[in-house]
Amino acid sequence: MYTISCGTVCLDGSPPAYHFDKGFGDGIDNWLVYLEGGGWCETESECKDRALSIYGSSFRKPKVYYFNGVLSNNQMINPEFYNWNRVFVRYCDGSSFAGNVEAVNPATNLYYRGARIFKVVMEDLLEKGMKYASNAILTGCSAGGLATILNCDRFRALVPSANRVKCISDSGYFIHAKDVPGVKRREKRFAGVVRLHELSNFLPSSCTSKRNPSLCLFPEYLVKDMETPLFLLNSLYDSWQITYNLKPHHGDEHGWKKCTKDTKLCSPGQLKTIRDFRMDFLKSLQEIGNSSCTGMFINSCYLHCYTYSTERWNCAAGLGNTTIAQAIGDWYFDRDSFKGIDTMHDVPQECTQCL
Repeated sequence: MYTISCGTVCLDGSPPAYHFDKGFGDGIDNWLVYLEGGGWCETESECKDRALSIYGSSFRKPKVYYFNGVLSNNQMINPEFYNWNRVFVRYCDGSSFAGNVEAVNPATNLYYRGARIFKVVMEDLLEKGMKYASNAILTGCSAGGLATILNCDRFRALVPSANRVKCISDSGYFIHAKDVPGVKRREKRFAGVVRLHELSNFLPSSCTSKRNPSLCLFPEYLVKDMETPLFLLNSLYDSWQITYNLKPHHGDEHGWKKCTKDTKLCSPGQLKTIRDFRMDFLKSLQEIGNSSCTGMFINSCYLHCYTYSTERWNCAAGLGNTTIAQAIGDWYFDRDSFKGIDTMHDVPQECTQCL
């Protein structure tokens, strides 16, 4: 594990860190950078608790990380990218690598510097050889998938001489879902992240000039203005979003927990909410347009995150016989502008073959 200081720190003041496996063979000049996920903190109290966890401190991170899925160096598992330079960037800021607050509250001693973490890690990788990259990918899952969208064009600007630079957002397409219960709570949560981590100046003006900055963490308002090719890997029944972003009032807490643990136990009303979420998800995908640069693998599995799991990375996951690895490889190397969306299933699928 590599650590970097330069005044750029995690929530608790520890140095940011990343794991690196050097490329070899014909992949020696190619780079894949993976941003770890793990939610956000929207209040000082939440961030204080987070600073005591693996998602707020590099001191609490494991020193060794085993690369699987898209990060694997096994050609059978990861035939397209196995011999690339592969990097796993640890997440310890709570803002999807986007915060940039200079002042430190003496009462909490918390640092909100996610954007600086991204910047100094990238600078370190450039010095390790990424500035000579022929091909490059920025990717990540969940909050790291959102960070991928937020930082994608910045990443492209770092390697202007590369032949091919693209981004892959895995389960990072968190939808606003304006027509689904809980919308005010979803807006409030992202508004808290934007306010506490001071993201207004970080978020693209193409969004903030048209709407409240608190809405500019929802990818549907960002993707159509991106210049770098993007692949969206997500489920219409994203299990994290359904479990937490659709969670009803506390009076129905027990029933919702039972439903989200096993969707076969959902009541008719709960299933309707989940189906409405799916419809809003489909609508948001339609609204971002049909750019030939945007690839999609949108299934109906009741799962969250695919790329770091060997089983899920090599799973067809409900879209014919094409695996996620094949779809992304074909899209990245321009063999096929893959756009697969499962519109057949109106209930979540278990996809046990991917577990």
